[in-house]
Amino acid sequence: MKRHALLIGLGLGLTLLFVGSAAKFYSLPFSEKLENIVYDSRLRLTMPRTADDRVVILDIDEKSLREEGRWPWSRDRIGLLMDKLFDRHNVAVVGFDVVFAERDESSGLKTLQELGHNQFKGVPQFQSVLDRMRPQLEYDQVFAGKIKNRKVVLGYYFTESRGDGAGNVSGALPDSVFPPGTFNGRPIAFTHWNGYGANLPELQKNAASAGHFNPIVEEDGVVRRVPMIVEYGGAYYESLSLAMVRTLLGATKLVPGYASGQNSGYAGLEWMELQTAQKSYRIPMDVDKGVSTLVPYRGLRGSFSYVSVTDVLHDRVAPGQLKDKIVLIGTSAPGLLDMRSTPVDPAYPGVEVHANMIAGILDQNIKQKPSYMLGAEVVLLLVVGGSLSLLLPMLSPARVTLATGGGLIGLLAFDTWMWQGANLDLPIANALMLLGGLFALNMSYGYFIESRTKRQITGLFGQYVPAELVEEMSRHPEEVSMESESREMTILFSDVRGFTSISEAMEPKELSRFMNEFLTPFSRTIYKHRGTIDKYMGDCIMAFWGAPLHSPTHARDAVLAGLDMLRVLRELQQDFKARGWPEIRIGIGINTGRVNVGNMGSEVRVAYTVMGDAVNLASRLEGITKQYGVDFIVGEDTRAAAPDLVYRELDLVRVLGKDKPVVIYEPIGAEDEVDPALIEEIKMFQQVLRAYRKQEWDKAELQLYNLQRMSSNSKLYQVYADRVADFRRDPPPADWDGAFDWQTK
Repeated sequence: MKRHALLIGLGLGLTLLFVGSAAKFYSLPFSEKLENIVYDSRLRLTMPRTADDRVVILDIDEKSLREEGRWPWSRDRIGLLMDKLFDRHNVAVVGFDVVFAERDESSGLKTLQELGHNQFKGVPQFQSVLDRMRPQLEYDQVFAGKIKNRKVVLGYYFTESRGDGAGNVSGALPDSVFPPGTFNGRPIAFTHWNGYGANLPELQKNAASAGHFNPIVEEDGVVRRVPMIVEYGGAYYESLSLAMVRTLLGATKLVPGYASGQNSGYAGLEWMELQTAQKSYRIPMDVDKGVSTLVPYRGLRGSFSYVSVTDVLHDRVAPGQLKDKIVLIGTSAPGLLDMRSTPVDPAYPGVEVHANMIAGILDQNIKQKPSYMLGAEVVLLLVVGGSLSLLLPMLSPARVTLATGGGLIGLLAFDTWMWQGANLDLPIANALMLLGGLFALNMSYGYFIESRTKRQITGLFGQYVPAELVEEMSRHPEEVSMESESREMTILFSDVRGFTSISEAMEPKELSRFMNEFLTPFSRTIYKHRGTIDKYMGDCIMAFWGAPLHSPTHARDAVLAGLDMLRVLRELQQDFKARGWPEIRIGIGINTGRVNVGNMGSEVRVAYTVMGDAVNLASRLEGITKQYGVDFIVGEDTRAAAPDLVYRELDLVRVLGKDKPVVIYEPIGAEDEVDPALIEEIKMFQQVLRAYRKQEWDKAELQLYNLQRMSSNSKLYQVYADRVADFRRDPPPADWDGAFDWQTK
């Protein structure tokens, strides 16, 4: 024991470090992130993945927008929807994941009133007709009448403005579920807001209830919780899901619950109890996260039935399909911006978050994280850390590995039992990090082996990748291999246009300096975005992402590198002009796909490189950039792997040597950096492509004419104008798939 006293002391010190973190004396880097990772993984592994037919999402989808027009629609149309749902389909309750904050003047009543005050002033017949028509044209009143005496729950949102003053407010809030002063004497950290955007007063007055649809978006951008009760102006308001369940069940009593009863001095609010005549429903509250409730996700997107709103309006839904259903009206259309990042899907409709909450309240299967979980985590750390700190120093390296593995399995098994059996969310990130720290501490001799491996990796890969990536590879040598293997990767080709003519006009030494001046910054840009340079082929650069180290963001990193290269080129042009050098333009082609990567070559020479169809396609894409008048083209797989950037769809093409057509795109940039006018131009060109592929030549030509007026120098629009003219003279065959065949490399 004495021989291991130092190592035991270090282990116990490490244990106390994590105990302090669990007790909230301080926070450790990555602890919260790891806890989120563990929680998300646990949720995905255990969620039932079954459909719930009690809740139906009435979707304002792309189909509805095409048939009914852009959102928002006129209120008389929404009123008609209410009649359809309650009179024809006999739904149980309807909730809106949208807000009606502005008055609807689409009926033209305001214009008619202005005419009555001006041109037709003093004309009794006009005034008489207008008075008879006014009730039908006041669409907000029409809608208010349609929701009156019906189980309709409106949605609204809270906002937080910077500064200490009051935030922006609009519309009318519903009655609060708890008046000011309800929780006096209990320092409960409710989620607080200082502004809101609510519905028109006449709508709120006639609705059965209303609830906010604000989720809690955590630091990593993921929605795991919903604040069921929030505080505004001293009063307390309920969420949309809670308001809908209360309206559905006719429950009027909501009772706060504390660990030791209502009259306890304990400050922590642990649940809300929804009391009905037949049954009580308990909703757990996490006081450490703004008095919120964990969302009980059932499964991936689509765990609830989706019905297009336009199908209900046009009676294309069978009457029995919606009978007695809980109906949520929301949107999955990307353009209406209600997509959320969740543990189960990075692009998840916000309306389905509320559906999961409603189902969870009714099923009483919401995970709990009461305040006493803090004490449970501290005890767990002391047991795990104390026992392993004493045991591991006395074991051989192999047995240390086995003991640590056994401890990990036991920890995960206990956590799974708590999650599944007791419905409790026990934090284990600190315990996992403690386990890893104790293992690393007792296996420290591996440092010497790691140092040797680092030198080997530096020798092998230093010529391909930046020093920062070599350093990262040396920390994970098990992920690095020179052996040929199949991986999904992203490949970039960049080439200077017309370089042959440029090189013939320069002396050899000057040409060498000229090439160095643009190849060096381009290479640094690729390195900055974690790329690996495969080779230089004269003025051409070939690079790839996703090897030697795996990278889940290889496609996005490559596209950002390409955009950065174009930015660097624009900066270089001024320097080239000052030196009397010619201005250059480059073409960049990027493609993503499965390729072979590793050491390849002959007995004489080998090189670490990539091979495969995806590589060839990247080269072809670079080659056709000039045909479209653009500098940068990526394939459809690259766009799919990096969807958060803005792209312009260019064409559906069949390149040389390929039978299957691919969609090609021009990357534009990050969404928040792109000019809104350019976004609109991209949308207009998308309409051109749709008309072109449907062979609607007149529509395509009209849109192209408008685009050419907006951007007269665009070769892209001229290419399509020429194609349309050619197809008018010589129409494509009946089985034409809209693809254009390129027979050049």
